[in-house]
Amino acid sequence: MRPEKKIHSEQNEITFPYEIQALNVTKGNSCCSDEVMVGSRLRRLRHEQGLSIRSLAEKCGLSMNTLSLVENNRTSPSVHTLNLLATGLGVPLVTLFEQEKIEPALVYQHAGERQAIRFANGTAEKLGQGLPPLGAEPIVVTLDIDSRNSEEISHEGREFIYCLEGEVTCLVAGQSYVLDTGDSLLFDAGTPHRWENTHSAPTRLLVLFCPMEARDEPAERHLDR
Repeated sequence: MRPEKKIHSEQNEITFPYEIQALNVTKGNSCCSDEVMVGSRLRRLRHEQGLSIRSLAEKCGLSMNTLSLVENNRTSPSVHTLNLLATGLGVPLVTLFEQEKIEPALVYQHAGERQAIRFANGTAEKLGQGLPPLGAEPIVVTLDIDSRNSEEISHEGREFIYCLEGEVTCLVAGQSYVLDTGDSLLFDAGTPHRWENTHSAPTRLLVLFCPMEARDEPAERHLDR
């Protein structure tokens, strides 16, 4: 077993293996330089465990905003924050610094193999898991019976909704559009919108997000409310 180095902070004692000592960690300082970005690695670990931003933030005792900033590499997390993240994910801290694997050029999935991610009003299955969401991000959404989103959302790019089963009401800029099985809707996602299933049976949707940039993450914003 390799020796470990202990670092004391005001909140707790954190133990680091020598693999990340080169990061020059000191109390209260960030341990992520421009060369060491943990955001994409953190997002992948969260997705592998089927966790939403909200659920991981609650497990770690962090705000959703903080977690989102870290994942998008818009802030350098402190030692304490990294320790909370590793604990919440149930992985050694050094895992957050492991080199990302090369992204696959395609995603081939069999029915029943996709992991269902639970959110406030139903479940979602990501059809493009493993590819960056730039260009298009397809998901299958199952909305629970009588589920309503009280808050509208807006994001960059376009959003396409195809009703696979049941009936859904899409509210876009205050206008209601009822989709039955086989109906579809395409709109500018910068317009405030939300989905509702006000019926007595679950609804299944194929949703295609077309973000302008990968960091926009429209799927995350929909599913983490």
